[in-house]
This record gives sequence, structure tokens and C-alpha cells, in this order.
Amino acid sequence: MAILGPILGRLLKAAITLLAIAILNFFLIHAAPGDPAAVIAGEAGAADEQMIADLRAQFGLDQPFYVQLARYVGNVVTLDLGYSFRQGAPVLDLILDRLPATLLLTLTAFGISLVGGIAMGVAASARVGKIGDSLLTGFALLFYATPLYWAALMAVLVFSVNLGWLPGFGYETVGANYTGLTRMWDILSHLVLPASTLGLFFMAVYMRMTRASMLEVGQQDFVKTARAKGLADPIIRRRHILRNALLPVVTLAGLQAGQLVGGAVLTETVFAWPGIGRLMFESLAARDYNTILGVFLVSAAMVIVFNIITDIVYRLIDPRIGHKA
Repeated sequence: MAILGPILGRLLKAAITLLAIAILNFFLIHAAPGDPAAVIAGEAGAADEQMIADLRAQFGLDQPFYVQLARYVGNVVTLDLGYSFRQGAPVLDLILDRLPATLLLTLTAFGISLVGGIAMGVAASARVGKIGDSLLTGFALLFYATPLYWAALMAVLVFSVNLGWLPGFGYETVGANYTGLTRMWDILSHLVLPASTLGLFFMAVYMRMTRASMLEVGQQDFVKTARAKGLADPIIRRRHILRNALLPVVTLAGLQAGQLVGGAVLTETVFAWPGIGRLMFESLAARDYNTILGVFLVSAAMVIVFNIITDIVYRLIDPRIGHKA
């Protein structure tokens, strides 16, 4: 019950933050050049003034700015994200249809980066100054310095086009109509390249942070006391050093979990992954205001949720934080 109060407080702050983000996004989107009515009329081959005026009236763009803003904020409060005239469907339905694919990609990439980064950081800290440490550090720096889109393209070229080991594009095999475990395996095979590409970039960050934190904690007095008592080194590293070294890693992971959504835009575009990142890219090109605003709002909500989960994990790793709160 002690943890319930802080969580409720964070949820209230999260609601206020989301409302502020919704208003800010509305200002930014409408400040950008381009008019969805003009784009749709131009694609229809009838970009005359009357048709554009009719489309603007249909989209509500002929209303004063403050009227549009008030209507949008009122709709957001009731979880109505509007209607996509480009897609011909409610924005919330479009996002909910694409959200599972994005969550599958980002959570898998997050798991790969966090587990792999911590494991590599622990291994590197145990081999400071040796060849193993240099190889792991060099490996991490290589992937951190590599542009995400270039790594994605090279992964498709090498593992899909040249070697033919893995499918390079899509969520599952089109027209195969797989079911059950066969469909699950097909989706997982399509997931390997995009999740690994996205995860390797962030894995390098966690590896460096874990290594530095392990070395710092290893110099603390309580670790020296544990060694003086005769505890085995693996026990000291696991029970004493690693648990305390994870605190800054968890902080960094909570902050960068939201960045995975941003990275997913590039990854989903390169690998034709049908998530909300690709939906946002398509909506930007089409000036689909409602869909862009909806994706931005859901992405912001995901970042806030990740931060709340980080707070909970913090309290589980270090109970002292809960007592201080």
C-alpha cells in the first residue's frame, strides 16, 4: 500500500502532462506548412478553390484556431482522437490496429538491448584491462556510432537478400494464412531483423553504463567488507555489486524506453513493419492532421507509462527509495 500513493500521484501528473502535450502538438502541427484539404484536392485532380473550401469546411479547418483547439481538447478528454479522412476510419481504430505490432517490436528490442547490455557490461567489468574488455567495448562503440537506418538497410541486404536466412520486410508472410504456432513462428522470423537492429543501438549504451557502474560500486566499502569476510567473488558481484549498479541503468532505461518509439519510425519504415511509427510517417506525407496528433499523443502516453514503470522498478530494486518517499 505504501507504493500506491506515489503511483496515484504520478498518474495525476501524467494526465496533466498528456493534456499539455496534446495542446502543444496541436500548435506545432498547425504551425507547419501544408494543408490536408489542398493535398487531397490535388491528388483528386480537382484542386479548384471551391473544392478546397468544401474540404476545409468538412475537416473543420475553416473554423477559427481557438475553436479548433477547444474542440480537439474536448475530444481528447473523452478519448476521441478524431476521424482520418485520408484513411477513412477513426484515428483511435487505426492506432489500436497498429499498436500491437509496435509494442511487439519495441518491447522485444528493449528486452534485447537491456539484457544484452547488462550482460556485456558485467562481463566487461570482470575483465578490465584485458582483451575481452577491449573487444566488448569496441563492439558497443561500433553499434552506437552506426546510424540506425544504415544498420537496418545492411541487415536486410546481408541476412535477407544475400544469405536468405530471414525475411526482410513485413509483419508476416502475405497470403500464407498461417495459424497457431506456425503463424507465431512466422511473425517471430519477421521480427528478428527489425528488433535486433533497433536493440543493438541501445544495447551499447546499457553496456557502457553497466560497466562503469559496476566498477564504481566495486570500490565501495561494503564490497571490501564482503571480500574480507571471505565471500566468493561471483556472490559478491551478483548480490552486492550488480544490484546497486543497476540503479543508474534502470534510470537510463526508463528514459530511453520512450526513445525506442522514435527509433521505431525509421525501423518500421525500412522493414515495412505495420506499426504506428510507419503510420505516422505515412500521415506526415499526407498531411493527415488528426492521425499525426493521435500518434503523437499515444507515443507520449507510452513514454509516460515507461517512466511510471521505471519508478516502480526503482522501488523494487532499492526499497530505501520507497521509505524516503
